[in-house]
Amino acid sequence: MSADTGRTHSALRVIKASPPAIYRAFLDPEAVATWRPPKGMTAQIFVFEAREGGTYRMAFAYSDVHHTVPGKTSEHVDAFRGRFIELVANERIVERVAFETDDPALGGVMTITTTLEPVAGGTRITIRCENVPGGISESDHQAGMASTLDNLASFVE
Repeated sequence: MSADTGRTHSALRVIKASPPAIYRAFLDPEAVATWRPPKGMTAQIFVFEAREGGTYRMAFAYSDVHHTVPGKTSEHVDAFRGRFIELVANERIVERVAFETDDPALGGVMTITTTLEPVAGGTRITIRCENVPGGISESDHQAGMASTLDNLASFVE
C-alpha cells in the first residue's frame, strides 16, 4: 500500500429524490450494481455487508473492449474491496476502498465520504474522495463520478 497521497477529488449534484431514497440505494447491493458503475461498465458484487464495519468486494468491467482508460486490476476490470466505516442514516456514508492491483500507482486506501443534504426539490449529494491514488487522473475520476451520479439520479428519480 502506498502512503497518503494527499489528493482529494469531489463531485456534487442535486438529485430529485429524498435522502432516504438515495441512502437506501447505497445500501442495497442490487441497486448498487445498477447505478454505481460509470457509463460503459457493468458491476458484479461478490460480498456486500451493508452495516458499519461491514465489507464489500465488487468488480466493474468495461462493456466494450475498445475503452480508452485501462482497467485497474486487469485490462478490462476494476476490482476493489471496501469497508463501511460510518453509516448515518439518510445523511452520510463513509467508505474505505482499495483497488485489487499490482500497480503501485493505484495502491493505497481511498476514503469516500458521501453526504446527503435535503434541499428544495431533492437532495444535494456530495462525494469527497480522499487519498486518491496517483495513478487515477483527476479528469478521469471527475468523469467517472459524474457518470455515477447521473446513473444514481436515473435510478432514484
